[in-house]
Amino acid sequence: MNYKETTEWMFAQLPMYQRQGASAYKIDLTNTIQLASYLGSPETKFKSVHVAGTNGKGSTSHMLASVLQESGYKVGLYTSPHLKDFRERIRVNGLVIDENYVVEFISKHQPYLEENQLSFFEMTVGLAFQYFADTEVDIAIIEVGLGGRLDSTNIILPEVSVITNIGLDHTQFLGNTLSKIAFEKAGIIKENTPVVIGRFTKETKKVFLEKASQLDSTVFFASNYKGVDFETDLKGHYQKENAKTTLQTISVLQDRGWEIGKENIELGLLNVVKNTGLLGRWQLLQKTPKVICDTAHNEDGLNRVMEQLSNESYDSLRIVLGVVNDKDLENILPLFPTNAQYYFTRPQIKRGLDEKILQKEGIKFNLIGKRYSSVRLAYDAAIQDAKSEDLVYIGGSTFVVAEII
Repeated sequence: MNYKETTEWMFAQLPMYQRQGASAYKIDLTNTIQLASYLGSPETKFKSVHVAGTNGKGSTSHMLASVLQESGYKVGLYTSPHLKDFRERIRVNGLVIDENYVVEFISKHQPYLEENQLSFFEMTVGLAFQYFADTEVDIAIIEVGLGGRLDSTNIILPEVSVITNIGLDHTQFLGNTLSKIAFEKAGIIKENTPVVIGRFTKETKKVFLEKASQLDSTVFFASNYKGVDFETDLKGHYQKENAKTTLQTISVLQDRGWEIGKENIELGLLNVVKNTGLLGRWQLLQKTPKVICDTAHNEDGLNRVMEQLSNESYDSLRIVLGVVNDKDLENILPLFPTNAQYYFTRPQIKRGLDEKILQKEGIKFNLIGKRYSSVRLAYDAAIQDAKSEDLVYIGGSTFVVAEII
């Protein structure tokens, strides 16, 4: 198989949460542990940082990778989901994994993968860990896919664990209270391994402290960080919180012997996009008319993005909106402004919510607009309607943004 055929086989042959939902969520780590053993335990051949959280874990992972790259280290970066190309998930010093490596890995191990019915996510984690071992990275930043305790990435023994924040998302898997979700995220805390906590509430703080105490792990709260607050090239207001979590994590790494200077931190945070290829976070796509996209897709994330959107200046606001079918619209749709013209659509994945349903639900919250059968049609209509002083916002789902950028 060539690269295109290989990735099509990966997507089509095996369950993947991002496309299928509940059927791809595994309830234990048995498959991943067995795969790692079969591969020769590649996860033990490099140092790592493990990053979980409802929101901000992707941005925080990219910030950490950028700072470590500026410090002269060879840095692996594993994130999910991808926006345009599967290879975005696996990078070394910002460069995506080679197509040939993906093809050869799948070709070599395909009998094992099929025989053991590994999920898309399990095989991708195995691929990433093998790649980081083979390329001899100094350290890899590993973003949790879903939850933490039972996530396929949770076989590493990191230098430090990071939990950015807790919000209500994926409640069908992780629980319907903040404390239940915090318990799942706290599953990445390892024995005698420091953990950095970003934003917390009284109930989630209790969960983290109890888990850390059981494992003799030292807890560092980002809110207690007393160092310099460096600027970042990521322009979402919510990135200030992620930057503070990153800086606290860098401080812990410095204490553990990693050589990271002040200038490395400054340059790393100012060049996140350039160094790591991060996309879709309050990203300006064009200036006239102004077009902004953001991958925020749950209540916590959208709350912050909509607050920033309300501070923008424009004549008319036009919103291209699509979501997946497991979102709690009763909580999400009220966050969107009623003074906008909506272009309701659906991302082209199985889990995409039908645009007719989204439009109907939007009306309940005074979100008025037309519906379009594809994201591209909705976007083209918004651009055609927009005057030079208007603002077009694209969001609601990672998959909507992916079809535009």
